[in-house]
Amino acid sequence: MTRFLSITLSALLLLSFSLSTHVFSATENRAKNSLNNSVEDSKGTFSIDYTPKRIVVLELSFVDALAAVGVSPVGIADDKDPERILKDIRNEIGDWTSVGTRSQPSLETIVSLKPDLIIADISRHEGVYADLQKIAPTLILPSRRATYEGNLQATAIIGKAIGKDKAMQARLKKHAQVMADFAKQLPEGKEVQFGVARDDALFLHTADSYAGGVIRALGLKNANTGRSDDAYRQTSLEQFLAVNPDYFIVGHYVTPSIVDKWKNEPLWSILKAAKNHHVYSVNPNTWSRCRGIISAEAMGQDLINVFHTKQ
Repeated sequence: MTRFLSITLSALLLLSFSLSTHVFSATENRAKNSLNNSVEDSKGTFSIDYTPKRIVVLELSFVDALAAVGVSPVGIADDKDPERILKDIRNEIGDWTSVGTRSQPSLETIVSLKPDLIIADISRHEGVYADLQKIAPTLILPSRRATYEGNLQATAIIGKAIGKDKAMQARLKKHAQVMADFAKQLPEGKEVQFGVARDDALFLHTADSYAGGVIRALGLKNANTGRSDDAYRQTSLEQFLAVNPDYFIVGHYVTPSIVDKWKNEPLWSILKAAKNHHVYSVNPNTWSRCRGIISAEAMGQDLINVFHTKQ
């Protein structure tokens, strides 16, 4: 036990030394320019006086924001699975280094990348925020619990922080037009419910979720899932029957999922969406994990496909 504690302490001291050495090195080598931006993040005022070139992002929505203005991060918390990032975004940003999972990114790997900016999620990374700040200036924003509207605000903040304010504003304006054009092709007011299905549980994304906000932005209607203060609601088949949406969009995290199993239950056949053949499968990364303007546009295209599919 004593030897184990000694090894652990030595590892912590080594990491601490690496952090402090990196901060000194990064401070010495940063080239100052005319950029001098201050933005409000989840911790208050964040200021940066140079254009970051080596950005590490710890949530997928932040990758989306960078790709939207042609910026490639050097490191991404991609859950050790590059395919969790949408193909269009992968094509835009090129190669990167995985820094581990979004829930527990590797500080050692982040240090090794010598970042000059880290973008973190207030929901997942507040506990390691102080450690991240020792590595590089850390912009911390909502992602995991962000609404669609909140994501648009976070995207605009990122654009300003990285010196791409004008380009990001133009991209957000284009996004609004794309979504408006999609809405014109969709039947206004149709009730749509999205959920993610695991092997043993279905989680409905309510009106307060990111997906719920995208559905409304496209002129569609969220199903009534009961509580309005819970973005993700675990739901049994009986509870889902009470929601009973006109259209059900499902992202399967595994195959077979619990929804696949429910299709053999008598109650499933009573659902309006099931009776009318209005159950559609989509990419859960696009609809649940990515949460960005590029993914929102992909969701819009998915819904165009849904409503233009002949039964």
